[in-house]
Amino acid sequence: MIKVMDRLLLFLYTLIIGISVIFFLVVSFGWVPFATSENFLNNLYYEGTVAYPAIAVGVFLLLVTFRFFYVSVRRGRGQVPSIDQRTDFGDIRISLETVENLSLKSAGRVRGVKDLRARVSVTDAGLDVVIRAVVDGENSIPDLSEEIQRSVKTHVEDVTGIPVAKVSVFIANVVQSQTFKSRVE
Repeated sequence: MIKVMDRLLLFLYTLIIGISVIFFLVVSFGWVPFATSENFLNNLYYEGTVAYPAIAVGVFLLLVTFRFFYVSVRRGRGQVPSIDQRTDFGDIRISLETVENLSLKSAGRVRGVKDLRARVSVTDAGLDVVIRAVVDGENSIPDLSEEIQRSVKTHVEDVTGIPVAKVSVFIANVVQSQTFKSRVE
C-alpha cells in the first residue's frame, strides 16, 4: 500500500514540477506579457482565491519532498526475506533467494526446459513456488509441467525440510529449434 502511495505521490510531484518548469520557461522567454505576470503576482499577494491554492500546492510539494528525502536516506529493513526454523541447537534462517535457486536447479534438470525463472512466497500451508519456463516444444507440455512440479517439490522439501504447498508452472513460450541443412557435394 505504501509503495502505491509513493508512486502516486511521485506522479503528482513530477506533474506539478513539470508544469511549474514549463510556466517559468514561458515567462523567462518573455512569451507572457509583463502586465499579465504583474497582474498574476498582485492576485497572488492580495487575493485569497489565488493565494490559498498556491499555498496548498506549496505545502503539498514541501511535504512530498520531505517524504521522498526520508525514503531515500532511511536504512534498509536490514533483513532479507527468509524462512525461520527453530531446532534443538538454535535457529536456522533460509532466505527465499536460496529456495528460488534450489527450485531453478531442480527444474533445470528436467529435459526439454530451456529458460527458467522462479518466485517463492511463504503461506500458512508452506511454500508457494511459481516457475516460469520456456520449453523446447518437443515434449508434452502437461507431462513436462508435472515433472517440473514433482521435481521442484521433492528437491526443495528434501534439501530445506520446509513443506511445499504448491508448485505452479507457467509455460511462457516455446523455443524454436534450429534446423541445419546438410550439404551434399
